[in-house]
Amino acid sequence: MISKDKSFKVQFLRWWGKDRKLTPIERMSSRVGYMGAGFLMAGQWTVEPILFILGFCCVLFQVGVRKQWNLVVLQLNGLVAWTIHFIGSL
Repeated sequence: MISKDKSFKVQFLRWWGKDRKLTPIERMSSRVGYMGAGFLMAGQWTVEPILFILGFCCVLFQVGVRKQWNLVVLQLNGLVAWTIHFIGSL
């Protein structure tokens, strides 16, 4: 048997939380973000600038769709740094 206060707690949490479906662009950006994280991990092992650039572009797309502007700035910083490194190594 469920106690009354637990039942109230469950009802309150259901009311408090927002259950929504992701839009197609949000689902796609999530998958692209995972791919970008994979590129960044591969770049750590190989120290290949192209992998870092691809990774930062993919993750930049994900955080841009989610409107996480502090992470957008962080990804842009990494993208610019590795682009300069890549151009300098040519």
